[in-house]
Amino acid sequence: MNEQPNHRLRRGIHLLPAGLTVGNLFFGYFAILSSARGTVGDLDAAAKAIGLAVVLDALDGRVARMSKGASPFGKEFDSLADVISFGLAPAFLALVWGLRGLNPSLSNHPESVQHLYHAGWIACFFFVICGAWRLARFNIQAGEAPSPGVPPHRYFVGMPIPAAAGVIAAVVHAFPKPITDWYWAAGWTVLIAGLALLMVSPIRFYSLKHIDLGRVRPSVTVIVIGLMVALIWKFSRPVLLIIAVGYLMAGLVGLARRRLLGHAG
Repeated sequence: MNEQPNHRLRRGIHLLPAGLTVGNLFFGYFAILSSARGTVGDLDAAAKAIGLAVVLDALDGRVARMSKGASPFGKEFDSLADVISFGLAPAFLALVWGLRGLNPSLSNHPESVQHLYHAGWIACFFFVICGAWRLARFNIQAGEAPSPGVPPHRYFVGMPIPAAAGVIAAVVHAFPKPITDWYWAAGWTVLIAGLALLMVSPIRFYSLKHIDLGRVRPSVTVIVIGLMVALIWKFSRPVLLIIAVGYLMAGLVGLARRRLLGHAG
């Protein structure tokens, strides 16, 4: 008599990762729609939606591993959702927030401003291409043996696409008013292109997906999580920006440290 309820419970648990992936995809779709409207409030909403998609993306993998519900289909479905939520959505947000507000008529060199917009358009598309390439490479490398001297699952090769999208979302959330000056737009274009290159680079970024919370005392874990939630709730703009940029800088500092010590990668 108890076999059928238990079977339904196990089936429901196995469907939970797919449900989280659907939520991830929804927030990516919502971010694109909000970016298209283009107001300050809508751009901030798009940035928040991408941030929520990052949270759901982190949860679906952990839930799949905990419930032993990981499958080839789930892996591919998650990657396709990530292309939308962390490739297309942040690229469109970056274009609208950082470049659509430029007005060539207010510049002494209107043609240069127009060329800058085209360069930004290309940089945002480059971000989408590199993000999709990064996901394809990750799916292939996930089934390969780890590199010598590198513990399995400890590092990502190349900046993870959710982290790159998180940098864009964090910047827009911290400064929701769109860019109108050409020099800020030029810097923004360089940043987008740099994030794209980091995704396809061989630089190692620390993996947070395989942190074993069970090895930490529960009281410490609860305190740390509670403190982070409180800080994000009260000071979301600076805190999320510090987290996103901090992760980016950690990868670059790690590269510099390994080069100084004579290690490759």
